[in-house]
Amino acid sequence: MKKSDIYPMPEYFDRYINLVADIEILDAFDKSIEQLHEIDRDFFTKLDHKRYSPEKWTVKDIIQHVIDTERIFAYRALRFARNDNTLLPGFDENSFAQHTTANLRTINSLLEEVTVLRKANRIMFESFDDEMLLRTGKCYNTKMSVLAIGFNIIGHQIHHLRIIEERYMPLIK
Repeated sequence: MKKSDIYPMPEYFDRYINLVADIEILDAFDKSIEQLHEIDRDFFTKLDHKRYSPEKWTVKDIIQHVIDTERIFAYRALRFARNDNTLLPGFDENSFAQHTTANLRTINSLLEEVTVLRKANRIMFESFDDEMLLRTGKCYNTKMSVLAIGFNIIGHQIHHLRIIEERYMPLIK
């Protein structure tokens, strides 16, 4: 199924979903994995603990945030795909960011984790049929389909890699 099959488009998360091309969900996962392989790890390592503003996250914090968020959304997708109608809670991304060891890890370690996680979630989404992809559930105050969650995971990565490119790359040049 494609991004254009998402109905209704969930408010707030559309900002991430709309960053992804209107392609099949598994193709979108494949492209996101390719994007991870294309990251210039040496450049990311040069950014290491830099922040573009004192209160902002480091690149390592951002990668950890992408990992944490993907794990939470993958869990939601699985619950909804299995027709679990339990209202799922939100999460505080800033609290998560304050309680990690991301800055003690290497860029390579973080990128390896997000890549392995993305591959595992691609396999999970491959196991869902169209009926499962269209199932919905509520997380916090938002109704979302499994399909929307998949595209959100991918768009969230695109969003944060763009932030790194726009706001962190100038710190090295």
